[in-house]
Parts: sequence; C-alpha cells; structure tokens
Amino acid sequence: MTPDIDTMVVGAGVIGLAIAHKLANAGHDVVVLEQHNSIGTETSSRNSEVIHAGLYYAPGSLKARLCIEGKSLLYRFAAENGITVKRIGKLLVACDSDEVSKLEDIASNALANGVDDLVYLSGVEAQRMEPALNCVAAYLSPSTGIIDVHALLLALEGHLQAAGGSVVLASRVVGITRSASGFRLELAPASKNGENAPEDSAAAITCRRLVLAAGLHTSKLATQFFQSEAKSPAPKLVGYSPPETYYAKGHYFSLAGHAPFSRLIYPMPGAGGLGIHLTLDTAGAARFGPDVSWIDAIDYAFEDPDGARHHSFAQAIRRWWPDLPEHLLAPGYTGIRPKLAPQGSPPADFAIHGPETHGVQDLLALYGIESPGLTASLALAQYAADLLTT
Repeated sequence: MTPDIDTMVVGAGVIGLAIAHKLANAGHDVVVLEQHNSIGTETSSRNSEVIHAGLYYAPGSLKARLCIEGKSLLYRFAAENGITVKRIGKLLVACDSDEVSKLEDIASNALANGVDDLVYLSGVEAQRMEPALNCVAAYLSPSTGIIDVHALLLALEGHLQAAGGSVVLASRVVGITRSASGFRLELAPASKNGENAPEDSAAAITCRRLVLAAGLHTSKLATQFFQSEAKSPAPKLVGYSPPETYYAKGHYFSLAGHAPFSRLIYPMPGAGGLGIHLTLDTAGAARFGPDVSWIDAIDYAFEDPDGARHHSFAQAIRRWWPDLPEHLLAPGYTGIRPKLAPQGSPPADFAIHGPETHGVQDLLALYGIESPGLTASLALAQYAADLLTT
C-alpha cells in the first residue's frame, strides 16, 4: 500500500523545520504537522534568541559538537537569507573572588570543545568595555550573537516550500500506530478559539518515514506509539522505552528603558540553567532571565502574585549591575525547556533516537532539545537526516 506522504515531521519549531528543509532538499516528499495555528509558537519563540559559542556543554557531547558546528552554519544561513543577526559578543562574569575558579573551569571546558576565541579580562578591563558592570574577572566570547528567530523560522519554512514541502497547521497528533506502509497518524484539528478539539474527531494520514520533533510533546507521542507496538500482534520491541521529559519553566523580565550594555552579560550558571543573564534582542531591547521553576504540566502563565520573583530577579541582577533601576523591570514572558534530567540531577545531553536505538525502521525521535537547540539547529538537522536515511 502506498502511504499518503513519504516523510512526515511532527512539530514546526526551528528543529522540525530545519530537519524538514534538509530532507526536502535531499529529494524527500515532506509534510510538517503543527498543532498550533502558527509555526514556532512554543520553545522556538520563547527563548533568548542567542547564538551560543559552545562554552558550557560536556566535551564530546552532542550539545557541544552540534553547537560548534551549528553556530557557523547559522551565521552563514542568516547572512545568505537576509535574517537580522548580530555578533555582539558576551561577557561571562565572576562577581566575586569565590566565582573565579568556576569561571576558569568554564573557560577550560570551552577550550576542550574547540572554542579558542575567549579573551580573559580583569575586572577593570571588563568595566572599561561595559562601565555599568560589576565583576572581578570575565571572559569575552566574541562569537556569541543574537538572531531574529521569527525571521529564521519564516526562512526555513520558505525553503521547505520552495523544495516542494509544506506545513500543515492546526493539526494535532493524538495517536501513532504502525501501518502496512509505515506509520498511521491520527490527527485532531485545533478548535477556532485555539483550544484542542475532541480526540474522537480525529482524521488519519499515513507516511513511510516519521520524525518526532515535537519538543515538549515528543516523549508522550513516542510512548503512545511504543505502547501500541507492545499490544500489537507483531513481535514486541524489547529493551526500549522513550526517555521522560521534565518541564523547566523560565520567566523573563524586560526592561522598560535603555540598558547601559552593548553586550550580553552572563553570570555564573546556577542549578538547571545559566543564571539570570542579560540578553538584547536585535532591536536593542533588554530582557533578563530565565529562572528555573520545575512544573508538572505545560503552563505559560507568568507567575509573580506577591512580587517575590520580581525582587529575586532584581537581587540577582544587582550582583553584576549594581545600579539597576528595579522599578523599570516589567514581567515579560515565559518559556518551558524540555529536560531529560529531573530537578537536582546533572544536565543531560540531547537524545536523538533512530532505528539503531529503538529498532523501528524509518522512525526518528528527538528528545530534550533545549539550549543550545537554536544554535545547533542546522547541524542537528543534518545529523538527524543522516540517521533517518542511513
């Protein structure tokens, strides 16, 4: 039986679109399914828009390798497609003497990853570059930058369409089973008010190859599929269970005014994240965050009913910007990171599982694609395409 579609990608964030673009350019008939009414509405549009240099990730990890490769690819892609990108650099700062050893550890880790452009600065030298900054030492990362993520998403979608692929919006995958031609996906449309339609209204579509790039939802979709496989008359798959995804919610505050910095400012990382740092968007607006709040269900509400979060942000920022005008901090937005390690555990690497991992031909599932997923997106797309087509 001939499937409806050759290759289906679930998820129209930057990762799903990048993979679809790569596969379509290689000659595949590709359709991307997106549950929302526009592309990139979850993780892709709720981050810091930073192109990372590759400082923090474990040497030899996928995060390190794909970040380094993806950084160059992303700068080139932006230049070729008229996407606003600025290589403004960042300062990684130690705010007191107790943090200097941690700063040096990060610099050593970066060098092990192949990042050889860091520049050490004394506190005085850093303050000459950024007079409002308070620190005792810093490293300048000149290859760190920022990018217009919305323009990147549109460019990837445009390239996909030019190669014959398409994106189908408001199509929520509610079930995946095996079919005679590959995979059968049950789809439920989003209702007009943006809420989910009942699952009993689902339609179905079949495909030969399937890529699960659904971010926060990949673990759930993969678990549904492998549970259905275990109940099927066909031989059961043994020894594979999809990894669990944990939700780490991050709040961002914006600054209602001009920040006296021309570079990104990053303090020492904290548990579960990179600390309350300053990023600038391509228009120059400042935002601070994210923090880390572990949650059990997807919820983008900005939570600060008593102002305690506002106060804690201000305290954290004042460690490296003592003159912060706290009254100009305003609630911004939230994002949720799909993490593969629970609260209190060491950070986990990307998990990109193809047939050699789970035993199902023509199925690829991407789990835990958090930072530096944006930076790594184009390199990750090539890596994923190779796994799927090998």
